[in-house]
Amino acid sequence: MKKLIITSLLLSAFIISTFAQESDTLYGPYKEKKQTEYMTLFGNNRPGGAYGAFSFGYAQIADEHSVTFGGRFEWIAAQVVGFGFGGKGFINEYHYEPVIDRDVFLTGGYGGMYIEPILMPRFPVHLAFPVLLGAGGISYVSKDLDFEENFIEDSEAFLLVEPGAELEMNLTRHIRLAFGASYIFTTPFDIGTDGNTIAGAKAMEGINYNITLKFGKF
Repeated sequence: MKKLIITSLLLSAFIISTFAQESDTLYGPYKEKKQTEYMTLFGNNRPGGAYGAFSFGYAQIADEHSVTFGGRFEWIAAQVVGFGFGGKGFINEYHYEPVIDRDVFLTGGYGGMYIEPILMPRFPVHLAFPVLLGAGGISYVSKDLDFEENFIEDSEAFLLVEPGAELEMNLTRHIRLAFGASYIFTTPFDIGTDGNTIAGAKAMEGINYNITLKFGKF
C-alpha cells in the first residue's frame, strides 16, 4: 500500500507538470487573451478558482449491486490542478447470507485528500484525473426480519487510493457536469462473523462509475 501511495503521488506530480507545460505551449502567443477567456457550451467567460461537487454512482461491492454517493471541495491552482478534500459513502443491496441465516448488506464510507490534474480546462469538453488518498470504514450489517431491525455484525477500517478519470463539460461559467470512472485500492481487511470471513479487501476493489455535478468559480 505504501508503494502504491508513493507511485500515485509521483504519477500525479508528473501529470501536473505535463499539464502546466501544455498550458504554456497551447496558449503561447495567445496567453494573455486566453487568460481572460473561458469557453463553455454556451459561450466564453473568465477563469476562476474553487468548487464544490456532489456525485452519485454505481459499483459492485462483494459482487452485489451498490450505490455510491459523495461530495468534495477543491481549490484550483493555475486552472490545471485542483487540491481539496472529500468523501464517499456506499451501500450494497440486501442479499441472503446462509452462514447466519439472515439478509445482510455491506455499507460504509471513506474520505481524504483529492489531487485533480485537469487537461485543457477552458475547452467546453475536457478531461480531469482526480486521485483520492484517504481512509475509510466498512460495516457488515444483518437484518432481523422478526424485529425489523438492523444489527452491525462486524466493522473494519482501511486505507485507500482511488485514482479516476472524468470527462467534464463546462455547462455554464459556474457549473460543470462530469462522467467518470475510478478504481479503488485498499489495505487488507477481513469482515465477517463467528470466525467466518464474509468479505475482504477484494470486495471493495474494482471500478466505480459516477456522475458528478460541480458548482463554483472555475
